Amino acid sequence: MSNSVDNDSRGWSMQRLRHLALPCVTAIAVASSLGLAQPQSLDGVKILNPPGAIKAEGTWSLGARAGDFVFIAGMQGVDPATNTLVKDPQARILQAFLNLKLIAQSEGASLKDCVRLTVYVSDLHRFAPMVDKAQADLWGKPPHPPRTMVEVQRLFDDDIVEIDSVFYAPVKK
Repeated sequence: MSNSVDNDSRGWSMQRLRHLALPCVTAIAVASSLGLAQPQSLDGVKILNPPGAIKAEGTWSLGARAGDFVFIAGMQGVDPATNTLVKDPQARILQAFLNLKLIAQSEGASLKDCVRLTVYVSDLHRFAPMVDKAQADLWGKPPHPPRTMVEVQRLFDDDIVEIDSVFYAPVKK
């Protein structure tokens, strides 16, 4: 008895999936042909890769929109034009902030919409003042976003800074 109920519910679910599949595939095909397709999960998570941003290489994305929030991967001070780290430490830290700003702006958010920053530095005493200066230059007067700064033993490419961020950017309906 239990098997027939399970088989009936599976058959019904498969039938529903088949009816949903064709409209979804059609919508994706139309969007692709118009150049509008954005990688998006079935749950509505949109993967971000805006023009002018650094290149994400490997098994990660620059960012993702989930509802009204934009999550940006840890940004380093990579120059988007060359995809290499900026040499000067202060300029590199500023560039890391500019990289996350560009991604946030691609989703309609400004730096004032930042609701969380996590800053990883390879030498807290040396680089914390540079992070403070870059933030003061970009944000200006308060309010500033909540921030955690942590010294770590090593960052990717032996870098000095990586900045992880979250933005609130309501979807316009």
